[in-house]
Amino acid sequence: MMNRSTYVLFLALGLTSCAQLNNATKLGSSIAAQAGLITSAQAASLQVGSDAVAKTSEEISEYDLGRSVSATLLSKYPVSSRHIQANRYLNLIGKTLVLSSDKPETYGNYHFAILDSDQINAFAAPSGFIFVTKGMIRLCKNEDDLAAVLAHEISHVLNSHALKSIKTSRITSALTVIGSELVKNYAGVPSEVLQAFEGNLDDVTQTLVNSGYGRGLESEADKIAVTLLQNAGYNAESLLRVLNQLKANTKPNSADFSATHPDTDDRISDVTGWLQTGAVNPVSTVRTERFYSVFKQL
Repeated sequence: MMNRSTYVLFLALGLTSCAQLNNATKLGSSIAAQAGLITSAQAASLQVGSDAVAKTSEEISEYDLGRSVSATLLSKYPVSSRHIQANRYLNLIGKTLVLSSDKPETYGNYHFAILDSDQINAFAAPSGFIFVTKGMIRLCKNEDDLAAVLAHEISHVLNSHALKSIKTSRITSALTVIGSELVKNYAGVPSEVLQAFEGNLDDVTQTLVNSGYGRGLESEADKIAVTLLQNAGYNAESLLRVLNQLKANTKPNSADFSATHPDTDDRISDVTGWLQTGAVNPVSTVRTERFYSVFKQL
């Protein structure tokens, strides 16, 4: 059975990129072999298996972080448990979109939920935990509009934007300590490693709730969202409609979507340019009727 020290070490490394994990494995095993703690054959074996370990630990760690971030969000915004049918419908739309992406599954799969809040907002936690407030859904005029909101949040997951909000200094500090401690004694995880990764949850939650990702990552998410909508058969212009609705219904510096996203005019300009490159799918009357049927009492 994996002891706690080994688990926390792998969890910490899993929050870095595969390349960083491989580099840390090679460095640590090389140092350990030179110090006589392991044989050259054991060091070679560690390095050969590093790719598989990197992939597995990264997925598990991202999932664990996503669950923790979700729990923090749900302590602030409770799930709308009264609207079971609406939550099922939301998951149907979301999972239709992810099937059109290049990452249709995550370690724990995608989960979508409605938050019982009138605030206009949406959040995407690591590994596919996506939340939309009742206020945001009311802003949408049809299923295609709601799909646009979800497509944008799914794009954050596809590109691991939440993990990019973790301060690089924490990772660098942890890997430095891990490398030096392998030479000294691998009896437990150094306190510096735990301290370095204790802030990961705060980093991600702070980004989702307070600061946002910044224009670069938001623009990237919008661009991917347009592709997801088109691939899934939705009207890609719905993203533009939602952005215009957000501009008309949110105020600068308020505690909602505008607080965590860059200037809406910039996003509208970008999306308008992308939509001019090709034809878009029409809005379905059937989908619109279904939308009103499910959400009329939300």
